[in-house]
Parts: sequence; C-alpha cells; structure tokens
Amino acid sequence: MATTETAVRVEDKLFQNRYLVDAGRAHIKVRPHTTPSPALKALLTTCPAKCYEMNDKGQVEITADGCVECGTCRIIGEPSGDIEWNYPRGGYGVLFKFG
Repeated sequence: MATTETAVRVEDKLFQNRYLVDAGRAHIKVRPHTTPSPALKALLTTCPAKCYEMNDKGQVEITADGCVECGTCRIIGEPSGDIEWNYPRGGYGVLFKFG
C-alpha cells in the first residue's frame, strides 16, 4: 500500500503562528556596526523566520515581529556581542498554534 504525503513548507507552518508585538520594545537588538561580522552575516541565512536582512547601507537589521524565539540568533550572535537578546515581556511574542 502506497501512501501519499504532501510536503509542507516551513513558511506555511510559520504562518499558523500568531504574534503579539510589543511595539517599541524589541526583544532582540543588533548592535551598531559599519560592516557586518561573519556571525551577523550567518543570521541572514540561519534565522528560520527570516527576521534578519541586509539594509541598503550594507548593515544587518532585524524585524523581531515574526521571531519564533528559537534561540538560533542567540547562539550565533550573542557570544560575539553582535546582538542583545532578551525574553519578550510576559504575554508578548510568538503564540504557537499546533495542529
């Protein structure tokens, strides 16, 4: 008996989650830089929610509104001092929807 499974894209699964944005109080901040370090460049491709992007000045910026709080950027960018990461205030951040 053959079963057919349809592949589900990560983006489609992430769309199921909801976020309560804490306006003006991002829980992740990229430290000021003129040239991105290797760690910051790595965040452009390793963040599963694609929160990091390069701006027109060649600097890495974050939009933490869609952050799934997985900790990937904390492992890569916090030890080098490139980012400052804190837990969101209670009630804010990602609201996972399972199913």
